[in-house]
Amino acid sequence: MDPDFERSDGETARVCLTVSQLNRAVSGSLQRDFGVQRVRGEIASLTRAASGHWYFSLKDVSAQVRCVMFRGRNARLDFAPRDGDEVEVLAAVGLYEARGEFQLTVESMQRFGAGRLWEQFMRLRQRLAAEGLFDAAAKRALPRLPQQVGVVTSLQAAALRDVLTTLRRRAPYLGIVVYPVPVQGPEAGARIAAMLATASRRREVQVLLLVRGGGSIEDLWAFNEEAVARAIRASALPVIVGVGHESDFTIADFAADVRAPTPTAAAELVAPEREGLLRELHARARLLARASARAAAERAQRLDYATRVLSAPRAPLSGLETRIAQLRSRCAFAARELARRSRAQAAAHCRALVRARPDLPLAGNRLAEARRRLRAAQEHLMLLRSNALAHHARALEHLNVQGVLDRGFAILRDRLGRPLTDAAQVALGARVHATLARGSADLLVEAIRPHEDR
Repeated sequence: MDPDFERSDGETARVCLTVSQLNRAVSGSLQRDFGVQRVRGEIASLTRAASGHWYFSLKDVSAQVRCVMFRGRNARLDFAPRDGDEVEVLAAVGLYEARGEFQLTVESMQRFGAGRLWEQFMRLRQRLAAEGLFDAAAKRALPRLPQQVGVVTSLQAAALRDVLTTLRRRAPYLGIVVYPVPVQGPEAGARIAAMLATASRRREVQVLLLVRGGGSIEDLWAFNEEAVARAIRASALPVIVGVGHESDFTIADFAADVRAPTPTAAAELVAPEREGLLRELHARARLLARASARAAAERAQRLDYATRVLSAPRAPLSGLETRIAQLRSRCAFAARELARRSRAQAAAHCRALVRARPDLPLAGNRLAEARRRLRAAQEHLMLLRSNALAHHARALEHLNVQGVLDRGFAILRDRLGRPLTDAAQVALGARVHATLARGSADLLVEAIRPHEDR
C-alpha cells in the first residue's frame, strides 16, 4: 500500500477491505446494534414479485427506507396493503449486501391503530363478560315459524341484498321490515343501539337480524361498541347477529342470542324452507288420519264389548239395543266426518302452497333436463381441456433444452452459474462449467476468438 495513502483526518487505514467485506461488516453491525424494530410509515412503490415476495418503501414527510417482506411472512396478513396505507411493521434492520442498500426485512405488518383497537376490544369483552352480559342462560330462543322478520342494516349494504334474496328464496310467505341505519362511521354505534330499541318498542316483528358485510376492524368497529351490546341484551325481541365473514368476531356477536357466521346464514336461521314445511304438513295430516281411524276402531270395540255384556239380560234391557245401535251409527258417522275434514284441510294447505309456487309440478322435468345438459357440458369441457393439454405438451417438447443438448450442443456457465453467451464474458485462464447431454465438465479457457460480424 502507498505509505502516503492516508485518511482525510491524517490517520492511515490499517486494513484494505473489499466491497463485499465492507458490506458484510456494516450489515452485521446494523443487526447487532438495532436488531428488530417497530416502525411506522406510509407504503409507497409496492411491488409484488412473481416469487411472492413484496418490495416497497416506508416513508414519512422527510425520509423513506426500502423494505422487503418475504412470501412466508406476507401470506399471514389478513388484509391487502396498498400504496398510501399507513402501517406499523416489525422489521429487522440490515443491509442488502449485494447492492449495499440499507433496508428493513419485515416480519409482520398491521394497519396503524389496529393494535390499539384490538386492545380496546379485548378490554371491553372481558368487562362485559364479567358482568354476565354474554351468559348462555340469558340467550333467548328463536321463534320456530315467525310471521314477520326485522332487518337492521344500511339500505346501501350488500348484506341487505343477500338477506332479502335468501328470505325470498326460502320463505316468500315471511313479512320483512327493514330498519335502516348506518353501519360504519363515528355515529354508527349509537344509531344502531337506538334503532334496536325502536324495533323492540314497536313489536312489529318476532325476531331481529343485525347484519353487515365484511371489512377491517376499523370498518366493523360500530359493532364493538358497548352501547350496541347493551341494546341487544335489552331488546324484547331475540336478535341474530351476522356481521362480516366467518372469521370476524365483534362484541355484538357475543351479546347476540344467536351468532351467524355471515348475513346469508343469519337469514337462513329464521327462514325454514317452504318445501320442508310442506313435507311436515303432509306427514302431520297422515298422522291425524291414522289417529282418527284408531280412535273410531277403539270406540267400536268398546261398543261391541258392551253389547256382549248386555246380551244376557235381554228382557229388561231390550230398549237399550236401539240406543246402542244409534250410538254406534253416530260414532261411525263422527269418525268418517273427522277423517273427511282432516283430508279437506290437508288438501287446502297443499293447494295454497301450490298457488304460492305454481312451478313445483314442472320442477322434476327441469331438473332432469338440467342434469342432461350438465353431463353434456362436462363431456365437452373435458374434450376441450384434453386437446389443450396435448397442444401444450407438443409446445413444451419443442422448447425442451435436452433435445438441443442431444444434438451435440453444450451450455456454458461462469463460476457464479450465469450462462455465457459472448466470448467477451470470459478471460484467458478462466474456468467455465459445461453441461452436456449426459453429464458435465469443468473447462479451462486457453484461447478466445471474439465474434466477427459477417
